[in-house]
Amino acid sequence: MGVSKRLALAGLIWAAVSVVAFVAVSDVIVAAGLVIFGFVLLVVLAMASDWEQHPDFEEREMHRAQRRAARWHRGAGARARDRERWEAHQARKAARTRTPGDDDRA
Repeated sequence: MGVSKRLALAGLIWAAVSVVAFVAVSDVIVAAGLVIFGFVLLVVLAMASDWEQHPDFEEREMHRAQRRAARWHRGAGARARDRERWEAHQARKAARTRTPGDDDRA
């Protein structure tokens, strides 16, 4: 029996039990509580129907690693430009700290 057939059967059973609850139970509040509880169980059954169809940990990590690698490759140009700017900044900074005649004072 397929998942959708099983879910349809559960829905039919819930509908039948709901009708019986309102007919058989004299208190409307109790009958409504039973119907709501049955509906919640039906929703849980629907949500759990594809429980085993999710990827496992290794598959998720492999996809995350692929996304990180793609992001890393997309940013390679920006990192190269940043590295060039940093090296130019360090060269300017080193040139500023060196003043003419520093070698003579030592």
